[in-house]
Amino acid sequence: MSTAEIALPAPNAPPRAFGALATLARRRFQLTARTPRELVVPLLTPIMFALVIAPALKTALHTDASYESFVAIGTVGLLIPLNTMFSGLGVIVDRISGAQRELLTAPIPRGLLVLGNLLVALAITALQVGVLIAVAVARGIHFHATAGGILWFAGAGVLFTVGMYGMAEILANSVPRQEEYIARVPAIAILPWFLAGALFPITALPGFLTWVAKFLPLTHALALMRYGLRGDGSGLHAIWGLSDTTAMAALSLTAVGAFALLLTAASIRIFSRSAVR
Repeated sequence: MSTAEIALPAPNAPPRAFGALATLARRRFQLTARTPRELVVPLLTPIMFALVIAPALKTALHTDASYESFVAIGTVGLLIPLNTMFSGLGVIVDRISGAQRELLTAPIPRGLLVLGNLLVALAITALQVGVLIAVAVARGIHFHATAGGILWFAGAGVLFTVGMYGMAEILANSVPRQEEYIARVPAIAILPWFLAGALFPITALPGFLTWVAKFLPLTHALALMRYGLRGDGSGLHAIWGLSDTTAMAALSLTAVGAFALLLTAASIRIFSRSAVR
């Protein structure tokens, strides 16, 4: 896509932030999801966990049906990091062979480029999480969600997605090549998933790792999601050890919100600095 097609405000016109943001988001969406395959492929692994591995683990571990919903929500904690980190890969491609250099000359705040990319990553991730939950329900996995619970789930999912995309932008603007970026994705997107209580409570970890897990944003996000869709506050209690579940949920939401805010601010700053190199 050429800069003429982007149709950002003319140099002599005052910048219109919302219009420019919408244009940048539309451009990123066209680059990210040009075919249905690019939306479907990232769903394959989480759906495999929800539909095949969760029932298999339930049978192998002799657990009850509630374990399936436990693992199904745990797979959301895998889908979000993988999707956002691969969205960040597009930033490197855009920098090397795309129109980023031309976009940097447009009369708009540079942070809007990051926010435009973030909106697309957030929208695609929300779609994929929705499909994952719908497939799990169709498979017969039961959730016990209330209207308030859905808000807790959505709040945790949105804030964690925002924070993880900030991480992706930071990494994308800190490494020069795609190969280096991809080599670091497992440590950032997959390793925390095994420690954050995705497949088992964090209390099952060795003592030191349980302590480490309490500081992972994903641990807080998964505990909130399970509280929202399952009415299960045990994950929150494992983190905070308080008696008031709502207060613990608010504390975890604050932690995930701080993660999102700090990573987004850092990503904009690092992108703005790297753009002038």
